[in-house]
This record gives sequence, C-alpha cells and structure tokens, in this order.
Amino acid sequence: MSEKESLEIERKFLVKSFNPKLASKFFRIVQGYITAEKTKTVRVRIKGEKGFITIKGQSSDDGLSRYEWEKEIPVSEVEALLKLCEPGLIDKIRYEIPIGEHIYEVDIFEGDNKGLIVAEVELSSKDETFEKPDWLGNEVTGDNRYYNAMLMKTPFSKW
Repeated sequence: MSEKESLEIERKFLVKSFNPKLASKFFRIVQGYITAEKTKTVRVRIKGEKGFITIKGQSSDDGLSRYEWEKEIPVSEVEALLKLCEPGLIDKIRYEIPIGEHIYEVDIFEGDNKGLIVAEVELSSKDETFEKPDWLGNEVTGDNRYYNAMLMKTPFSKW
C-alpha cells in the first residue's frame, strides 16, 4: 500500500458550467470523517476501486495550504471504518480535467450536497500561476463552508 505526506496547496472555485466531456477520467468518491475538527481531520474514502485513510492538519490562515498524510488501505477496511465515522457521508463524482500544466478536480456532489459543484487545482507553491478556464466561478478558497468536513456537518441543502 502506498503512503504519502506533503503540504497540500490548492485553490478552490465554484463552477459556473460544466462539460463532462472535458474530463480525462472520472470516478465516484464516498467518504466519511472519523473526526472533523478545526485543527485536524481524519477521513476515510473509497475513490473508484481504491480505499484511503487521510489525516489533514489545520489550514493556513488564507486557506491555501495544510499538512496532509494519506495511505492506501483495502476497501474492506474503509467500509469497516465508515461505521465509526461521524454522521453524514460525502458522496460525489470527481472529474479530472487537464488545463495547461495542471489538473482541475471537479466535484459534483450528490445526496444532501446535491447542486454543489466545485473545482480544485493543486499547486506547488502559493504564488504559482495557473490557467483559469472560463467555466470557473467565484473563488471559495479558505471559505470553511466548502470544506468537505464542513459539508458533512452542514450540507449545502441546509444553507
């Protein structure tokens, strides 16, 4: 099983319009949170045919970066750990769309978050430039409401 740790730097945007034909690949993600606090989250997820456990630290003040540790684990272990999660699951389809030197991850949410579509782009530094396609809407980087851990607690349908 693979393991990675890194400083995650990403920008998050709402999506004005979306064409799934732009995607190089897509898959379903179902995830739950064993703990979801401001200072840290422990998440388990099934991403396509693979399982993962991820621990994330507190976001920087600008919301652009945070420490992340992730390990691939068997899907059967994720299914068992989902029983220990806080109430509320995140269910979404993720589309990966190459734009210039980057890959945008566009999440179309289902369930209590249906109607929400967000795009994230990972960067190697906070000041890295990147192409912004015309289907991007307002930037919501640093807006806690759009963190998956918060969407689990206060879904988009209840805003």
